[in-house]
Amino acid sequence: MPIPIVLDCDVGHDDAIAILLALSSSEVELRAVTAVAGNAPLHHTAANAIRVLDHAGRQDIPVAAGADRPLVQESLAPSGGHGATGLGGPELPPPSRRPEGHAIDLIADAVLASDQPVTLVPTGPLTNVALFLARHPDAAARLDRIVLMGGCTGFGNVTPNAEFNIWADPDAARRVFASGLDVTMVGLDVTHQALLTFAEAEALRGTGRAGRLVAELVDFYARSHRDWEGTPIHDAVAVAHVVDPGLLTLTACNVEVDCGPVCRGRTICDLHGTTGRPANARVATGIRPGFGAWLSERIARLG
Repeated sequence: MPIPIVLDCDVGHDDAIAILLALSSSEVELRAVTAVAGNAPLHHTAANAIRVLDHAGRQDIPVAAGADRPLVQESLAPSGGHGATGLGGPELPPPSRRPEGHAIDLIADAVLASDQPVTLVPTGPLTNVALFLARHPDAAARLDRIVLMGGCTGFGNVTPNAEFNIWADPDAARRVFASGLDVTMVGLDVTHQALLTFAEAEALRGTGRAGRLVAELVDFYARSHRDWEGTPIHDAVAVAHVVDPGLLTLTACNVEVDCGPVCRGRTICDLHGTTGRPANARVATGIRPGFGAWLSERIARLG
């Protein structure tokens, strides 16, 4: 049976492709999409989620908006590279509907209504997830696992050692890693290797509506990766791991999140057991070659 998933995201270019990957993969069933502020303000990220689902003809999938700022720290400027709306480039129509309810309640409803344990896949700042854990502990206990895109073991993309999703709300991330739930961290160590080459994106352009949208997303997103051989599709890797668990190599270890002013958002991954602290997550440390071809074949299925 397909694995039921809920995507919690700050819909930018790679989040949009993650949604399309979930829709194209029979191994998973996308039950809901929830939005958080991150790549753009919340009103844009929620609208973007609906616009992508509209494009795929999946108006049946519920969407809710959640947190518009971090738990504790001051609101931050959106990440660069996604444009003012978070989804610069493609000419998508306005959303066909408004988000319904609050994200944390939709996550809880999806979990409690499912006859199978749900996998929660956050691909943005973890504010909604931390709020869900606090507000709905009974539903949280019924989750199968959390597979998040965020963090890194040694280098960052916002500061020298912090990745954007964790840096945007480190207090929320700290609570998620300390939750005692089954947490898998898919960070920059592997997502920077998960390239959709420009040739692969161009080939997708002629495969149908979904492929054309992905190509147009890459046209814009590639502006941030001009010297690369392709564009890293960070958020899609978290979904891909749920779809195909053999894609990633995982290492169980202790992960602590730095919430201080100097190293804000650093994920301290004790890969070698130096601290003696018990493992609280599995961290992706390797990825199977050929991700772009694998992703392209999936997206082309949507037509």
